[in-house]
Amino acid sequence: MPTRPLKPRATDRTAADAGVEHAPARQAPLAMDAAAFRTHGHALVDQLADLLASVPGRPITPNDTPSAVRHALDLERGLPEEGTAPGPLLERAARQLFDHSLFNAHPRFFGYVTAPPAPIGILGDLLASALNPNVGAWMLSPAASEVEAQTIRWIAELIGFPTRCGGLFVSGGNMANIVCFLAARVAKASWNIREQGAGGPAGQRLVAYGSAETHTWVQKAADIAGLGTSAVRWIPTDGSLRMDIGALREQIDADVRAGGLPFMVVGTAGSVSTGAIDPLLEIAALCRERNLWFHVDGAYGGFAAAVPDAPADLLALSGADSVAVDPHKWLYAPLEAGCALVRDAEHLRAAFAYHPAYYHFEEAAVNYVDHGPQNSRGFRALKVWLALQHVGASGYRRMIGDDMGLSRALAAAVGRHGELQLETQSLSITTFRFVPLDLVGRLGDPAVAGYLNALNERLLDAVQRGGEAFVSNAVVGGRYLLRACIVNFHTSQADVDALPEIVARAGRTLDAAERPAALR
Repeated sequence: MPTRPLKPRATDRTAADAGVEHAPARQAPLAMDAAAFRTHGHALVDQLADLLASVPGRPITPNDTPSAVRHALDLERGLPEEGTAPGPLLERAARQLFDHSLFNAHPRFFGYVTAPPAPIGILGDLLASALNPNVGAWMLSPAASEVEAQTIRWIAELIGFPTRCGGLFVSGGNMANIVCFLAARVAKASWNIREQGAGGPAGQRLVAYGSAETHTWVQKAADIAGLGTSAVRWIPTDGSLRMDIGALREQIDADVRAGGLPFMVVGTAGSVSTGAIDPLLEIAALCRERNLWFHVDGAYGGFAAAVPDAPADLLALSGADSVAVDPHKWLYAPLEAGCALVRDAEHLRAAFAYHPAYYHFEEAAVNYVDHGPQNSRGFRALKVWLALQHVGASGYRRMIGDDMGLSRALAAAVGRHGELQLETQSLSITTFRFVPLDLVGRLGDPAVAGYLNALNERLLDAVQRGGEAFVSNAVVGGRYLLRACIVNFHTSQADVDALPEIVARAGRTLDAAERPAALR
C-alpha cells in the first residue's frame, strides 16, 4: 500500500522560520493570483452569458470562407515572442470565436446529431478543468473516478441497461463503439487474440455483421482491430431501412460453412441518416441462439429508450452485451462525451488491462486505464453527472420526448406543404425534398429524377449558407433528401413551423434560375 506523505515536523518549521534564507518566490508567466483569476473569470462569464443570449438572433453560420476566418482571427501570423494581458486576450478571443463559428445551440440548427451545450455542462467543464485530474488511475483521481463510475450506472439505469455493468467515458460515439468492438473481439475469439494476433490457429477469421445503414465506425473498428474491413458483412435492409434478419441468418450460415468465426452483430438504435431502428429484439434472440456478441450502436437513439412511448425494439438494450451512447447528443452535454457500456466489466479488463486488479485500502477500485485505450483521461463525466442531477431522469424524458414530438410535427408540416415531399420520420429525424409543383406529376421521368437530386443538393448548400436554418442531407432509394434532426432543447414549435417555407422559398429561387429548358 502506498505510504502517505509525512507532514512537516514543528521543529522543521521552527528552523525554517529561525533564519534560513529563502529564494524569492517564482514568478511564472502563466501564473495568476486569486484576485486576477476572479476578475478575468467573472468578466469572461459575463461576456459569455451575453454572447450565448445573442445566438438566436445571429445567423446559424457566418458563411465565411476559410481564408476569411484566418484573416479575421489573424491566424497566419507567426508565434508571438512576447505575451499578452489575459483580460483583453480573453475578451477578444470570445468575441471573434462567436462571430466566426457555426452555432449548434441555435434553435434552428437541425443539421447533425449535435446538441446545444447545457449551461450546467459548460460550468461543469470549467470545474473539471480547475481540478484537472488524470482519470486513468484511481490514485490520481479518487473523486473523479468514483463520479465516473456513478455516472455510468445512472446512464445504464436511464436506458434500461444492467446497472452492475462496466463502462467508461470516451470522446464520442465512434470511440465508444470501437471500445465495445475490441471487447467483443477478445471475448469471442477462440484463441488468445491479444497475444497471437487476429489470425486464428488455422487461419480462422473473425467476422462481424451490421446493416447497410450501420455507421462507418465499424470499418474503423475492424481496421484498428487488425481484422480488416472485409471482415464486416453489410446486411441488406428492408423498406424501412431496418436490418433484414433472414439475410443476416443466411450470411452467418455462409460464413460458418466457409470456415469463418462469426463473433458480433451490431444493431443500430437510430441510424444517422434517417433514425431507423433495427429489429433489435430479433437480433438479440439470434445472437443468443448462435452465441454471438450483441452490440447496440445507440450513439444517437439509445437515450430514446428512456421515453415511455419509445419504439419497442429499444427494450432490447437491456439484453445487449454492450451499448454505445453519446451524452453529447441526447443528454445535451458539451463535447466531448461518449460512453461505452459493457454488461460484464471483466470483458473490458480482458481487452485492455496489462495490470492486476487494483485494491486501495482493501477495497476494489477502478483504474480506467485498464478499461479502455487511453492512459491520460480528462474528467468528461463531471458535466454529465451534474446535468443528471440538475434535471433528473424525468427532465431528460421530457426533453427527449419533446424533441421527438417536434420532429413528428415537422413531418406533418412538410406533408401539408405542396412543394415538399416527405420521405421518412423516425425518432427525431425527418427527411424530405423540394419538388416544384409543376413537376409533381412527372416524378417517374428519369430526367426529372436526376434534376430533382441536383436541385436538392444545391438547395442544401443555399439553405446552409443562408443562415436562417441549418439542415443536412440523406440519400434514400437513390433520392437526394434534406434531413432535419432535432436534438435541441432550444428548438420550439415556431422554429419547426418556419423551416418548410425557408426551404421552399430557397427552392423556388434556385429552380427558377437553374431548371434546364427541356424540363420547363
